[in-house]
Amino acid sequence: MEEKHSFEPELVVRREYLERLNNLKHKKLIKIVTGIRRCGKSTVLEMFRAQLLNEGVEENQIIFLNLEEYENKDLRNPDALYSYIKERLTSKMNYIILDEIQRVENFPDVVDSLYVKKNVDLYLAGSNSSLLSSEIATLISGRYVEIKMLPLSFKEFVVATRQEDNLSKAYNQYVSTSSFPYVLELLQTPAEINPYLEGIYNTVLVKDIIDRKKISDTPVLKSVTRFLFDNIGLELSSKKIADTLTSSSRKSDPKTIEKYVGALEESFIVYKAGRYNIKGREYLKSLEKYYVSDIGLRNFMLGKKAMDVGHILENIVYLELLRRHYDVYVGKIDDAEVDFVAQTQDGNTYIQVATSVRDEQTLQRELRPLKAVKDNYPKMILTLDDDPPGDYNGIARMNALDWLMGD
Repeated sequence: MEEKHSFEPELVVRREYLERLNNLKHKKLIKIVTGIRRCGKSTVLEMFRAQLLNEGVEENQIIFLNLEEYENKDLRNPDALYSYIKERLTSKMNYIILDEIQRVENFPDVVDSLYVKKNVDLYLAGSNSSLLSSEIATLISGRYVEIKMLPLSFKEFVVATRQEDNLSKAYNQYVSTSSFPYVLELLQTPAEINPYLEGIYNTVLVKDIIDRKKISDTPVLKSVTRFLFDNIGLELSSKKIADTLTSSSRKSDPKTIEKYVGALEESFIVYKAGRYNIKGREYLKSLEKYYVSDIGLRNFMLGKKAMDVGHILENIVYLELLRRHYDVYVGKIDDAEVDFVAQTQDGNTYIQVATSVRDEQTLQRELRPLKAVKDNYPKMILTLDDDPPGDYNGIARMNALDWLMGD
């Protein structure tokens, strides 16, 4: 019997993203919010709009359009959109917020024309990274900043469900339901979660991939998606995926697989972690690992077999590192591997992820790659063990849930 939850979830204020929008307000930059469908982009933009009004900005200074909505379909024509906005510009600062802008043909021309106008503060959002394809990136190079959104972090989920006193229970719920914000509204009716996730999955596949990329072999695309979801945290190549599908009667070739995987990345349904040679300090171009944007989507696709505790934890740590603005790679050192090399301009952080290291053999196995790294950057092991933090000659061990609740 499915567990029901009696609490009413709190409204999640995505403070990190709102703060970034606030910090960038009035800067002569195009603010571009990207992320998978239903991760909360529109809500954050609505909150930002409400905040502007609370600060005294007048209603007519804000032009807010969701170009996915049917009533705005005529504005998907670039000339119509430009005329609509131009007619409404005031002599004061104008805040132009365009959601799902990629639905507009030749939208870079409209964006560029609006950007050069005086008193225009421009915000864009889209659920496909084609929004920042080489064409628009070249056109607006040096004039935009990307705000990358993900579904709810573990910390956001805990705060929204008021479970700060029981992180283990919250974590089990987080990985067995979903991190999409609207799922908070469905926690009391858990049978509705999978149909909701199915809707997201189908929309991403159809609107962001099949229609846009003109993909005709939908069964192979779905097989590739399922394969990536089933193999999070494992080294993969286009050839390996193609060979596996061919052996199960889904004949394909590495070039097609590469195209499909690229499309899945562009829609933010999966993320790729490249490999980094720690000793040689070079980025390697083969055998990447893939992680999913939401464990709930994986559960929906794979069912009960999806509950692979170790790889799920690894997936969640990977997404959290992205949230904390790291560039994340899989580390290679001699014949060993470091789960994550998290890079910033200040240097590296080396992280191993394990369900438990209470067994001495397991502990030594996790320590070995970190000990092989000879620089002085931070090194840590994150586990689900509910034990006090430990230290092994400068290598920290801590509870992953405590780490996820940190800054």
